[in-house]
Amino acid sequence: MSTEPSRNPPTESVLLRGAEGNIDVLIDAPAEVRGIALVCHPHPLFSGSNTNKVAHTLARAYRDLGYAALRPNFRGVGKSEGTHDHGDGETEDMLAVIAWAQSRWGSLPLALGGFSFGAFVQTRVVNRLADGVAPPRQIVLVGTAAGVASHGQRSYDTQALPKGIPALLIHGETDDTVPLANVFEWARPQELPVTVIPGADHFFHAKLHILRDIILRNVPALG
Repeated sequence: MSTEPSRNPPTESVLLRGAEGNIDVLIDAPAEVRGIALVCHPHPLFSGSNTNKVAHTLARAYRDLGYAALRPNFRGVGKSEGTHDHGDGETEDMLAVIAWAQSRWGSLPLALGGFSFGAFVQTRVVNRLADGVAPPRQIVLVGTAAGVASHGQRSYDTQALPKGIPALLIHGETDDTVPLANVFEWARPQELPVTVIPGADHFFHAKLHILRDIILRNVPALG
């Protein structure tokens, strides 16, 4: 597995067509693409975008594992058109991004990753894809928005994950946006383990290298 940035193409910026207009997407791809990864950013109404450091860390980790990592901006962020739709329209947009990626690279292994509100959206995406002919091979959820109202907005009912798709849940010990106890409550009935980073807050300040290492150790590289 190579992790040398000089061997990878530069980040690509593309505009795709969605139901409400353009979807603004950043792509980090290795020299040889062996899989497709969709990475979703935190809440768009509170400065969340595809340049968020956690989303960026997820994308670079996936790239180093052999995936073309796509980081879309949700509706109303950057050059993405439309208005915030509380996860409904965003889910449809993410499915459109996956379809576009598969038209470009073919039916390669698919992985999903999301941070905070982006993790909430990915629980919806994975449930839409789970019964398809090629379901995602793994999902990584970081700072999952579970069991709490998001930034004073409506409370999000984070869906349970489908059986049979490996999941990696990572959370910060001192997260005061989504308390760790809420994630345990969501994960417990699903019998999902939670990886806790000691001392990490919601945005993993000064802990991004640990987050990256956990992903690289637990998501299989594509050969």
